[in-house]
Amino acid sequence: MLRSRAFRPVLIVSVVLALLGFGITPTSAATPISVSTAIGRQDGSTATVMGYVVGQPTATNTVVRSNFPNDYALALADSASQTSTSSMLYVQITSAFRASYGLRSNPGLVGQKITVTGTLGAYFSHAGLTNTTAFSGGGSSDPGPDPGDYYAGTEGKTGAALKAALHTIISDQTKLSYDQVWNALKDTDQDPANTNNVILLYSGRSQSKTTNGGDPNDWNREHVWAKSHGDFGTATGPGTDIHHLRPEDVSVNAARGNLDFDNGGSAVSECSGCTADSDSFAPRAAVRGDVARMILYMAVRYEGDDGFANLEPNNSVNNGSAPYIGKLTVLKAWSAADPPDTFEKRRNEVIHTTYQHNRNPFIDHPEWITSIWP
Repeated sequence: MLRSRAFRPVLIVSVVLALLGFGITPTSAATPISVSTAIGRQDGSTATVMGYVVGQPTATNTVVRSNFPNDYALALADSASQTSTSSMLYVQITSAFRASYGLRSNPGLVGQKITVTGTLGAYFSHAGLTNTTAFSGGGSSDPGPDPGDYYAGTEGKTGAALKAALHTIISDQTKLSYDQVWNALKDTDQDPANTNNVILLYSGRSQSKTTNGGDPNDWNREHVWAKSHGDFGTATGPGTDIHHLRPEDVSVNAARGNLDFDNGGSAVSECSGCTADSDSFAPRAAVRGDVARMILYMAVRYEGDDGFANLEPNNSVNNGSAPYIGKLTVLKAWSAADPPDTFEKRRNEVIHTTYQHNRNPFIDHPEWITSIWP
């Protein structure tokens, strides 16, 4: 004997809708998908994709991170530190969105997470999103996420254990020659308002990238951890580590010399807001935190196990040629008063992605400073 089976309500509704000519769409274009999903679904469908802006595609296998030629395209990835174009989605920026999302007009978008709606299809003969109809996100003061996987192994660590773990992580880097530093600084320290210029660290002046050299009013390569404090000169390693090398006016660089960092002193010529005395130097307030975090990066990166001196901050001035630099209490106060800004975070990202492939952990995690140096 056959028993009748009750119809399930969902099945009844589905049959009725089908008879009436209505289809059921399993997903909505408004639900964001990842970049990797979008790359694998190049089927002409409409989708909303969420990812990090990693540059501008200029050819099938080329994405630039600076000197953007126009506002017509950007590349998205699931990680802000992604460098492989095969893991990027090339996004066409339609005319309505170029003023807000084009990278020539908005270079600070690099590293930020955005959401874009468009058609999944080839662009630059590459996995893409074309005919875009909506953009959102970006515009925050944070141009890059904390790459949590980069710091794997630091979980639960404090003090000396945290410092040792970070040393291991950030020592895995690509090293530049001293000549290569010139071009790297033209990228890392690019003026976001004028891509032909760099911003000089201490003075804050925007100056043409092409005026690098040794003549008066040129800019040259300032070692924030003075190279005599550890006697490393311009040797590949600490002498060429662009995490602490910055563009600066020739005469201001000379005025700083190898002075330790401290508050006080008299005004420095051509460096508004800077002060110096016989044993110390203070930059303008807007970059004092930057200086502190560069110094503390050097103290973690160079621990005496790679043929160079063990660099350490202390609470003194007049350190001379010893592998120390001060004052630690002042540097900690500077970092707290001047937290990482958009420029500094973008710089850290560019160094990681394009040049040395390591990071300054105190830009990503300023709170680690007081953990290591309580």
